[in-house]
Amino acid sequence: MKVIVDLSRCQGYAQCAFLAPDAFRMHGEEALMYDPKPDDAQRQQVLRAAAACPLQAILVDQLEGRDTPVEASL
Repeated sequence: MKVIVDLSRCQGYAQCAFLAPDAFRMHGEEALMYDPKPDDAQRQQVLRAAAACPLQAILVDQLEGRDTPVEASL
């Protein structure tokens, strides 16, 4: 799985950090840090976090034969 966050869109709402703390975390009050290649065991948490982003700044490429990233939807 590959994660891409558009940091120019991210406003630091931290929904992703709440839902997938092993993949996303806040550094200070506004800076998001994330793991661009989280473990597959975190798949459901990462997909939920991407779906919960109010600005849809998180793209998840599941790397299952797809060539382009897909927006997470659950």
